[in-house]
Amino acid sequence: MNPPLDALWVYLAASPLFGLTLTLLAYQMALWLYHRAGANPLLNPVLIAIAILALVLTLTATDYASYFAGAQFVHFLLGPATVALAVPLYHQIRRVRALLLPVIAGLLAGSVTAIVSAVLIARWFGASAATQLSLAPKSVTTPIAMGISEQIGGIPSLTAVIVIITGIVGAVGARYLFAAMKLRDPAIRGFAIGLAAHGIGTARAFQVNEQSGAFAALAMGLNGALTALLVPLLAGWLVPG
Repeated sequence: MNPPLDALWVYLAASPLFGLTLTLLAYQMALWLYHRAGANPLLNPVLIAIAILALVLTLTATDYASYFAGAQFVHFLLGPATVALAVPLYHQIRRVRALLLPVIAGLLAGSVTAIVSAVLIARWFGASAATQLSLAPKSVTTPIAMGISEQIGGIPSLTAVIVIITGIVGAVGARYLFAAMKLRDPAIRGFAIGLAAHGIGTARAFQVNEQSGAFAALAMGLNGALTALLVPLLAGWLVPG
């Protein structure tokens, strides 16, 4: 006698390979849709993959812990992948040196603007102090942002969600914003998206060309370090007691 389908699903969902397989299939499907649509940024592969995963987990009543038991292997690979970003950046080292002063100025302006604007907009909408603090590190990669949020009294889980939303919005909307500004230099475009939209924006920049990706990786790394220094210093001033 064949086992019921739901019993088979429970067995598969309990396997550590379930989360890994589901993640890879979701991303491959999202990537296929992205290319079929002519690389339309509105069909960002990360956004579509997240939607597919959320739908499958919801429909199958699979808890996140069971899913992440297998998906954590992909999470582990984020570390080596981040280190590997140094390779294309090394290939662009001459351009980086030529743009050193604009890079430093853009980093300072972009980092401070991202922090201050997020907090002030949240305050304008009547958000609590904890929520304002949670939004302050929204433009840096998730592990750094969550660590900053916890340190200053924010809500790390909320910060993680906002960081992902920020990255997706940046990756989807940057192309149209750059076109409206008539900004064509791949180095400047890459640096801007890496600064504002961290890892997801950097992935999008690499889909455009290597120079954009290299400068996005540079911005992502520098902004992570600078934001970790600035947010604790600005938190007391931006969100008083």
